[in-house]
Amino acid sequence: MTEAAPAVLVTGGAGYIGSHAVLALLEAGYGVVVLDNLSTGRRALVAADADFVEGDVGDTALLDRLLPEKRIAAVLHFAGSIIVPESVEKPLLYYRNNTIKTQGLIEACVRHGVRHFIFSSTAAVYGTPDRLPVGESVPPRPINPYGTSKLMSEWVLRDTAAAHDLDYVALRYFNVAGADPAGRTGQATPAATHLIKVACETALGHRDHVAVFGDDYPTPDGTGIRDYIHVTDLVAAHVLALDHLRRGGDSLVMNCGYGHGFSVREVLATVERAAGRPFDIRNAPRRAGDPAALVADASLIRRQLDWHPRFDDLDTIVETALAWEMKFRQGM
Repeated sequence: MTEAAPAVLVTGGAGYIGSHAVLALLEAGYGVVVLDNLSTGRRALVAADADFVEGDVGDTALLDRLLPEKRIAAVLHFAGSIIVPESVEKPLLYYRNNTIKTQGLIEACVRHGVRHFIFSSTAAVYGTPDRLPVGESVPPRPINPYGTSKLMSEWVLRDTAAAHDLDYVALRYFNVAGADPAGRTGQATPAATHLIKVACETALGHRDHVAVFGDDYPTPDGTGIRDYIHVTDLVAAHVLALDHLRRGGDSLVMNCGYGHGFSVREVLATVERAAGRPFDIRNAPRRAGDPAALVADASLIRRQLDWHPRFDDLDTIVETALAWEMKFRQGM
């Protein structure tokens, strides 16, 4: 950075993606303040050079104290709930955690003059698109409360930016996977539902099987297809997005994926190959709220942010996830 970098608040910075973002921001020269209630995050995943505050993003009094005290100039907002089937069962939880609390955070940013906001959104806003890959111009049609709760927050940001001195980038994640190649952090969420995480746990004997939720989708092998993006490439996009806003760039909504997908069975075969052993794979009914396939058109983010992914390879994604899982199970 050629000028003094601002302090950046990372909500959910003790979680999977947030802890990777903290590392990327520190490496880019930013001062980092982490806010996390540790409901799913782990204090041990927060880099030592970051300033850690335990608390909830929905705590208005805390935000009103924290933003001016720490001289926060930008926010990267990762805190929220992310499990699609759970959102179908507990919609009010998702609207509270992902929409209402986000609105409160945005209001606090406006009150205290925080100019830049990077939002953790999701490809779930698209629902079941009519064609793939899906681009940002496709009208969003979420089919579960998780996607709807994130889309509503995008709308709050859009309308706030039109009325106040706030700019933003909303990144619509596809399937985030893998772990820091240096082994500093990774997926440590209790009872995680991410396919690659679950498969790695099973390969190492920490689960007795992997469930394939639906084998009758209209895909080549009948299982769901997703665009898997390495978490390190994902958080690199966040740093580029922040740099873009600091240079005076316009607010943007962009997909964050690679532009190609793999089926559940292809992913499981890759994990078996990396682990050097087969494991128990069982068919199960489809889960509520899951589309058959979801793959990004990622041309906009490559063009706007000059984003060049470094880990666009399923074997690499799986190998880093498996290496982290082994380290994590050994007590880090």
